[in-house]
Amino acid sequence: MRILLAALAATSVLAGAAQAASVYPLDRATILAGSPFDFKVELDSVVKPEDVRITVNGEDYSQAFGAPAQFVEAEQGKDGKTFGSALLLRALKLDRPGTYTVEVSAGSEHKRVSWDVFAAPAPGRARNVIFFLGDGLSVAHRTGARLMSKGMTEGKANGRLNMDDLDHMAFIGTSSTNAIATDSANTMSAYMTGHKTAVNALGVYADRTPSPFDDPKVETIAEAVRRTTGKAIGVVSTAELEDATPAAVVAHTRLRAEKAAIVGDFYAVKPDVMLGGGSAYFLAKTVPGSKRKDDKNYIELFKDAGYTLVTDKAELAALAGGSGKVLGLFHTGNMDVTLDREFLKKGTVAKFPNQPGLVDMTRAALERLAQNPNGFFLMVEGASVDKMSHPMDWDRALFETIEFDQAIGVAREFVKTHPDTLIVVTGDHTHGVSIIGTIDDDKPGSEMRDKVGVYAAAGFPNYTDENGDGFPDRVDVSRRLAVFSSNFPDYYETFRPKLDGPFEPAVKNEKGEYVANAAYKDVPGAVLRVGNLPKDADTAVHAVDDVVLQATGPGADDFKGYMEESDVYRVLATALGLGAPAKP
Repeated sequence: MRILLAALAATSVLAGAAQAASVYPLDRATILAGSPFDFKVELDSVVKPEDVRITVNGEDYSQAFGAPAQFVEAEQGKDGKTFGSALLLRALKLDRPGTYTVEVSAGSEHKRVSWDVFAAPAPGRARNVIFFLGDGLSVAHRTGARLMSKGMTEGKANGRLNMDDLDHMAFIGTSSTNAIATDSANTMSAYMTGHKTAVNALGVYADRTPSPFDDPKVETIAEAVRRTTGKAIGVVSTAELEDATPAAVVAHTRLRAEKAAIVGDFYAVKPDVMLGGGSAYFLAKTVPGSKRKDDKNYIELFKDAGYTLVTDKAELAALAGGSGKVLGLFHTGNMDVTLDREFLKKGTVAKFPNQPGLVDMTRAALERLAQNPNGFFLMVEGASVDKMSHPMDWDRALFETIEFDQAIGVAREFVKTHPDTLIVVTGDHTHGVSIIGTIDDDKPGSEMRDKVGVYAAAGFPNYTDENGDGFPDRVDVSRRLAVFSSNFPDYYETFRPKLDGPFEPAVKNEKGEYVANAAYKDVPGAVLRVGNLPKDADTAVHAVDDVVLQATGPGADDFKGYMEESDVYRVLATALGLGAPAKP
């Protein structure tokens, strides 16, 4: 009988869910007072306009919102599919802080959501905000970077990372609106808008329509800065500027892959400083190397808008002491990682031999943005912590973490003369990465796995940094960190750094499945690991674990305990004073 009752209850829940309208923004949304957003109701059924009742705190919504919504009798999907009716009101603003309860009813469909509209009165506590985003930054990355860069003696680190001494901390939940797992688009979008969204979405709530550009929009932090302050805006990344993380500062699209359109979003906002890769999406289709499908040449458009274009490290350095807006494009795609760029000269370094690093770009951005008397918002991404963790290229990922931390050091130096600056350092999601000990080539054993030392047998790695640049002089030392992923496709574990270029663990076979890359099969001691991911996965995937956030400066004390990524936006907006003063 209990089983029967449980089955009936489950059936009732599913039936009820099928008759529940969808409302955007979603329940428990936090919304900055005065910030424009799109309001949308999606119904399962086709109804008449007069059959729909919407109230806000008991008042008819058109009175509460000041305008009626557009009514769509039946929304159209792909391949002739038809959905139910919908109502859409663009660019709605709620100026009065407080709780807003929205109730929707239409026939058998009902939905109730509550929004928390908060004020962020100007002036804020911080004149400047520097937001550091280590893409995929996990605790193991920090630990590994510290061990590689600083060393350890008798169980104590011989030095500290710059991020170690930021004095306020929180754990951040990263899940998306449609899954516990997440990607870089929706996570960074939550940081940059205060609204959680679905995987692959930027600056929108992902609705049911097929177009990636008509979903309900929310305001990004760059748009809010432009709307409410005279502050400058900077975006710095080692990835393509139109990649998910930097794109989230400005973009509105359901699909992060719409990179050509994202360049248009950058042009609409016109950040004062833009430094990174991705020039292929700025060039008209007629220009060799372009990935656009139209004739728009955004490099020329930005130049016409008063930007100085720089394309390599020397040109970036030559900007010192100058003024005005800057567009730096140093690679057609993602920039090469530190280990290749500065040490091994692998990857695409031969084609792009003079790329700046994250430290160079951060320093240049701060110098230019600091000239604005009203202050600035700067986002700095260490993109390839993630891009090297996916293929489990741990040495490259840890070198990226060290460089990311050195860029944080540049910001900490800046704060010494600009104490009204809030520094925030966090990741957007984690990876399933752990350090379990060391790999010791001198340890006895005929197989490489015999040389993995755990517990007391691990000892300490023997990296050295004779020139004091913060990076190990070599990664292929005889006793190195043993780093492994909790998830993986089929691949050959070599237990060694990949000195010939970034690791490619799996390749597609004739069936379209990913199998272990035979290029590593004959590396002495290589072990085939049978994957624990589906065979359509070619690399390791993100983990659902919380990320660590650390901060210092005015407003940093608001980071504490457990927070959602959307809560972080509230702290940023309040610190910057992005909202109008609360109305009585």
